[in-house]
Amino acid sequence: LMNAAVAQDVEPARITQHCDSVSLCFSKGLGAPAGAVLAGHREFVAEAWRVRKLLGGGMRQAGVLAAAARLGLEHAEATLRRDHDNARRFAEGIQELNSPLCSVSLSAVETNIVMVSIRGGWPSPAELCEHLRAVSEEELAETGQAVSVLLFPWSARTVRAVWHRDVSAHDTELAKNKLEFVARKCQE
Repeated sequence: LMNAAVAQDVEPARITQHCDSVSLCFSKGLGAPAGAVLAGHREFVAEAWRVRKLLGGGMRQAGVLAAAARLGLEHAEATLRRDHDNARRFAEGIQELNSPLCSVSLSAVETNIVMVSIRGGWPSPAELCEHLRAVSEEELAETGQAVSVLLFPWSARTVRAVWHRDVSAHDTELAKNKLEFVARKCQE
């Protein structure tokens, strides 16, 4: 919700105005260690509250977590916009590679998520993700850096990359360089 609101430059309420209920996780993109909020009609929230108590949900001393969630909300726009910019830079880097191994649709990069299409029969998305995660002596010798990039094999021909508040512009550059290194090695 917050990523969509920032990407569209609208208030979250505009997106949710026709929803009966909304759940917002404070650890997804906002950087809180835990926590979520549920909004909806009074009866719906009351029933959710009752069921949560029935199932043993609840926390003591939750103010510390609430403070982290509040801080995340106060800085959400700047934080998420930075995540979106980093994702866009990564996608542009993939496009600039012009590699036969992978491609990306820049028009599909709207938030902090980049879907990378894998071409050809090798490597598979899972194999590419393994190569990006692993650090080799050869990489260290060639690039002078040991970088481990965690992407997710999303489908038979796609990997997914997601940015969050702990991934900096510098980290994004390192990830682009690592993908370039891996793509080159896979072509050799």
